[in-house]
Amino acid sequence: MQKLIQWIDARLPIVDAYNKHLAQYYAPKNFNIWYFFGSLAMLVLVNQLVTGIWLTMSYNPTAEGAFASVEYIMRDVKWGWLLRYMHSTGASAFFVVVYLHMFRGLMYGSYQKPRELIWIFGMLIYLVLMAEAFMGYLLPWGQMSYWGAQVIVNLFGAIPGIGDDLSLWIRGDYLISGITLNRFFALHVIALPIVLLGLVVLHILALHEVGSNNPDGIEIKKNKDENGIPKDGIPFHPYYTVHDIVGVAVFLFIFCVVVFFFPEMGGLFLEKPNFEPANQLKTPAHIAPVWYFTPFYAMLRSVTVDLFGLPAKFWGVVVMGAAIAILFVLPWLDRSPVRSMRYKGWMSKVALAIFAISFIVLGYLGIKPPSALRTGLAQVLTTLYFLYFILMPFYTRMEKTKPVPERVTG
Repeated sequence: MQKLIQWIDARLPIVDAYNKHLAQYYAPKNFNIWYFFGSLAMLVLVNQLVTGIWLTMSYNPTAEGAFASVEYIMRDVKWGWLLRYMHSTGASAFFVVVYLHMFRGLMYGSYQKPRELIWIFGMLIYLVLMAEAFMGYLLPWGQMSYWGAQVIVNLFGAIPGIGDDLSLWIRGDYLISGITLNRFFALHVIALPIVLLGLVVLHILALHEVGSNNPDGIEIKKNKDENGIPKDGIPFHPYYTVHDIVGVAVFLFIFCVVVFFFPEMGGLFLEKPNFEPANQLKTPAHIAPVWYFTPFYAMLRSVTVDLFGLPAKFWGVVVMGAAIAILFVLPWLDRSPVRSMRYKGWMSKVALAIFAISFIVLGYLGIKPPSALRTGLAQVLTTLYFLYFILMPFYTRMEKTKPVPERVTG
């Protein structure tokens, strides 16, 4: 066996890769609970891939058979109901852990130099994940799937000049139809997962090249012993591989509770209209995207004024796109001399708290039907969302920071 391993390693450096990315990859020894979510995202990704493969074996990607095939999976395929609920709950779980993973990056400055590329790859993963979720949302071919896709695709029609042609190109038809379903199915199960896996690999490679950040924001590579090993680092394996089992166990317990007892989560994960087959002649009383898209949907609806001869719908799309695009330039907006929120001033802490609250409340407003009060509140919160980034170069430079210790504090 040893000779076989040596023979393979001489031609494919498996042992070297294992040492570089696990056994001899030194991570900071002061990781806390916030550092569980990266490994949990990997766990959920594997769940989505495995359950998705099994679901495609019984799914029929046609307008005539899609809804019936989902019912067939739920009722007649052995353990099909479990696979479907694991996949649908996994989609929401994916966004939960990704949002918490991103929030940890905001708290501890994991986007600052030299980790800008890690953040960029992470944001690309987030974009592909949103596209993957949107494509998959149409596949059950229920009422909310159909009309939600109709509304989102029609938003592209607001783009001057090319909007109508772009919407037609995305749908492949003048309305959401079986052609749209078939191409969304192909993108959901083949194209986007390949791109997603590639970006995840690049994200991890970039992370391991510069090293992991930590709650203190200290570069552990700057303080090494006589053997070149960081004094504040420990091998990722076995320490953090075992450490992460705790987070995995807690996550799986919560995940199983949701799957077995609350798979619909009161309509948040699986909306009630989606248990009716898609009907082009019957519009649901209230159309809203899944909860993880609703903050941006609320921003889109908050724009109600025509500007420069262009409709409010267009400017809503611009605001929604800008809300995601601005995250890409975050590494160059933060001018603070320290990374971690532990040592930043009060202005950064207040700004992050307002940003997080605004995002959560916008998510709630995006679920609810619009009203004058909700639209006004959404406009205020959307403004606060953007002010967090626009004012960041100023308040991060102006505020007084605490001295950062030489060694990690635990």
